[in-house]
Amino acid sequence: MLKLPSNLRSINVLDSFVQDVVHQYKISQEVHGNMLISLTEAVTNAITHGNHYDENKVVQINLQKKSDTIAIRVSDQGCGFDPANVPDPTCEENICKCGGRGVFLMQRLCDQIQYKDNGRTVEMHFKI
Repeated sequence: MLKLPSNLRSINVLDSFVQDVVHQYKISQEVHGNMLISLTEAVTNAITHGNHYDENKVVQINLQKKSDTIAIRVSDQGCGFDPANVPDPTCEENICKCGGRGVFLMQRLCDQIQYKDNGRTVEMHFKI
């Protein structure tokens, strides 16, 4: 388990965290990239939208290996959200907007993604 303060500087530790997972479980470069991008997006969203940069709140990362899958769970201490209400970044009115692509990217890069605890937790699954 990894606990990070709700500060965007916390994202700097994610590369070495994923690198350790890659070495421990002999993960391919493709999955490595998908995992790093998805985790970075999930933690950024947790810090920004969940905890609103409140450094008294933490973002918690848990990892579990399940047979041929790695599950990474990212939880914040915010109010939660409904992923169905996130605007589609590929719609014409959103295509030129800065930001708003994190959930979209995670959905495309993870083999499975689930939102739990009223949107305060995202669980991302990667086949290894």
